[in-house]
Amino acid sequence: MVPAYPALIRDYDSQFRADESYRAGLPDLQNGPASLIVGARAPIQHVGISNFRLPIRYQTRPDSSHRGGEIALETSVTGTVSLDADRKGINMSRIMRSFYAHSDHLFSLKVLEAALDDYKADLDAFDARIQMRFSYPIRVDSLRSGLSGWQYYDIAQEVVEHRGDRLRIVHFDYVYSSTCPCSLELSEHARETRSRLATPHSQRSVARISAVMKGPDKIWFEDLVELCRRAVPTETQVMVKREDEQAFAELNASNPIFVEDAVRAFAHELQADPRIGDFRVIASHQESLHSHDAVSLLVDGPTFAQASLDPMTFAGLRA
Repeated sequence: MVPAYPALIRDYDSQFRADESYRAGLPDLQNGPASLIVGARAPIQHVGISNFRLPIRYQTRPDSSHRGGEIALETSVTGTVSLDADRKGINMSRIMRSFYAHSDHLFSLKVLEAALDDYKADLDAFDARIQMRFSYPIRVDSLRSGLSGWQYYDIAQEVVEHRGDRLRIVHFDYVYSSTCPCSLELSEHARETRSRLATPHSQRSVARISAVMKGPDKIWFEDLVELCRRAVPTETQVMVKREDEQAFAELNASNPIFVEDAVRAFAHELQADPRIGDFRVIASHQESLHSHDAVSLLVDGPTFAQASLDPMTFAGLRA
């Protein structure tokens, strides 16, 4: 009886090396003819890879003596290109290879744009995008005790080329405390009219700022932190002693804020910065009074304008 399959060697050949002619003969289904396309013959806006991780070196903002430092952070990278309707697919490993070719450089948007150019050319795509996500540490002083600790900021940087236009975008999460102005007034009313001890409710809150960077001047991550602190100074604290906790209570009482106030306060600072173009601010006050969150979204310019919201737009903001 003839066996269904020939007797194949089952041992892994660790000595085998693929030469150029061997690689040329390997099947490549993703670059096959249009007849292999499954489903609708439609263009795809984003196709690529998400969350491949590697260490990237970032520069910190120079201090008063004009000296800057470097920090290496684990970074999650998403890279995509667009795909014409008559093309089967892409070789996704080319995105990683293009990015790795630039990964040893000290990070800058120019490096990110060079990586984008490389894999856009490698994959013969008309649109392309790279997004890098990481958590950036900044040393923060306590309010009164003289202690300090590391505050971490979730940041994403993105370069997008769409229909010949290139955008540089930063996404930045800022976590703060929000004291309800209404609750504060009601608490004071109880004290004044009935001599009743009452405390206003406040909660950990988060704002996600997405902004198009414009012009030649660099926006440092430290600049974004300071911008947010000017808008809403009640940033959550790292190292706290009793005098710091008291100071934070006073700071909150001096800056009560509704979620509508928060997005407008951030917008005011963003509009005043000449390095920032279109932007979007999303805020979520994760209520201690209610079992739901109070949320708000403010958009300036067409880049982030949209009629429909992703179902996770607000749910994705967790402080």
